[in-house]
Amino acid sequence: MADEAKAKGNAAFSSGDFNTAIKHFTEAINLSPTNHVLYSNRSAAYASLHQYDAALSDAKKTVDLKPDWSKGYSRLGAAHLGLHQYEDALSAYKKGLEIDPNNEALKSGLADAQSAATASASRARAAPPPNLFGDAFQGPEMWAKLTADPTTRVFLQQPDFVKAMQEIQRNPSKLNEHLQDQRVMQALGVLLNVKFKAGGRDGMEVPEADSPPAPSQPAKQETKKTDPVPEPEPEPEPMDITEEKEKKEKKEKALKEKETGNAAYKKKDFETAIQHYTEAMEIDDEDISYITNRAAVYLEMGKYEDCIKDCEKAVERGRELRADYKMIAKALTRKGTALVKMAKCSKDYEPAIETFQKALTEHRNPDTLKKLNDAEKAKKELEQQEYFDPKIADEEREKGNECFKQQKYPEAVKHYTESLRRNPKDPKAYSNRAACYTKLGALPEGLKDAEKCIELDPTFSKGYTRKGAVQFFMKEYDKALETYQEGLKHDPNNQELLDGVRRCVEQINRATRGDFSPEELKERQAKAMQDPEIQNILSDPVMRQVLVDFQENPKAAQEHTKNPMVMNKIQKLVTAGIVQLR
Repeated sequence: MADEAKAKGNAAFSSGDFNTAIKHFTEAINLSPTNHVLYSNRSAAYASLHQYDAALSDAKKTVDLKPDWSKGYSRLGAAHLGLHQYEDALSAYKKGLEIDPNNEALKSGLADAQSAATASASRARAAPPPNLFGDAFQGPEMWAKLTADPTTRVFLQQPDFVKAMQEIQRNPSKLNEHLQDQRVMQALGVLLNVKFKAGGRDGMEVPEADSPPAPSQPAKQETKKTDPVPEPEPEPEPMDITEEKEKKEKKEKALKEKETGNAAYKKKDFETAIQHYTEAMEIDDEDISYITNRAAVYLEMGKYEDCIKDCEKAVERGRELRADYKMIAKALTRKGTALVKMAKCSKDYEPAIETFQKALTEHRNPDTLKKLNDAEKAKKELEQQEYFDPKIADEEREKGNECFKQQKYPEAVKHYTESLRRNPKDPKAYSNRAACYTKLGALPEGLKDAEKCIELDPTFSKGYTRKGAVQFFMKEYDKALETYQEGLKHDPNNQELLDGVRRCVEQINRATRGDFSPEELKERQAKAMQDPEIQNILSDPVMRQVLVDFQENPKAAQEHTKNPMVMNKIQKLVTAGIVQLR
């Protein structure tokens, strides 16, 4: 966007439409406020309109942004010269020549400033007779007109022509020395808005003009005070037409360095890769991929701090250039990766997680999301390891036991929870907390803890008694019976498990006999219909036919009773209250 506006501004400047050029350069500056070339170009446009205060402001900004760029001092000198600040102009041109001693534009500007300063200091001197064409070469309008005309615009690419026009501008009397040069004649015609016939001076078509009156007496006898020598106005430096070409060449050179660095990186020649990426960064500072690539090399080398510095630099420069958000995200992701590599404790993961989250706000990349999830998981695991203390866990479990005996179940849950934080592999703490949840009526939580207890230690009988108790209270008698029976495999003589089996069998037999009140039956049926296992049995076409046979075909029903799988499902339906046997 900024390059497009800049190109429009250059085109408007070349055609002499300086106001439009200023408009486009301003638009480009708003999009790229750190681009020194844009301020330089707008300064030239302001100078062409004699708006030297604005030209000076832009020239100063140019120098601030790029102190080692000679053209900035050329703009600065021209603006000071336009404001008749000769000493400042001389200082600016001299600083520019310190950077680029062979710059012709700076040399010419310095000569103009020296000439203007000398003329200003000797105003008492009599002015020479006016030159018929002298005014045509004065001021910045000369260069603007020559740039706007398609014919003379080509001549501005020829150093000898530019030098000749600069000499004439400084001293119009030198015009006679260059009249044989057809390019100068063509330029004179453009400046005077007249056409010349071929054949030299005799063929000129010049508008009528009053000749200056000849003095009646020698100049020394004049009594009238003559006008002072007009001070030369600063010439606006023509736009650098080769600027875009130079920029393109720099980018191509930088890309070659990047490609060489990529090749070295693939060969694990990291030092060489860093050298080429650094060279690319110095050639072209408007592409942050060179910085992120060097950061990748540092990451591979284990130089994580250098990697982080490069990533931060890439993000900062990328925001200045309004770079692609994907490039910003890549730099942040790489920084987060380096921070993860440096992490030694759970808190060290916090800046890495924050960096990954910032990267995802720029661009939601699956790789970055995975890195974030991995970092959060690693942080949690480290926190558990750092918090792990079996001794404190046992102390907290004992505190929970005391609260449980005193029927302070909420307080007991808190102590058991802290115990599990200190030692998440303790099946006793899960078993005890499951008992608390059962007392509090939090049956789903109690069931979850009981299952975790069995998972940690399948031989621990308390886990089965806790789970069976929860299922019994949830009136899932068949499931509770299975749990108790599973526990008896590990501890056949456990009285709690045996009592649990007895209670479940009583409830199942009661259901078989239909000894439920209508309210109990209705409640059991509603609960059973929410059970996925019961739903699957009822939706099975085979089982539906079996149920029909039990009602209408006793002979077929008798055959079905010989199938254990069918009878097991029938028993589940009976226990749930869905089916009653009479």
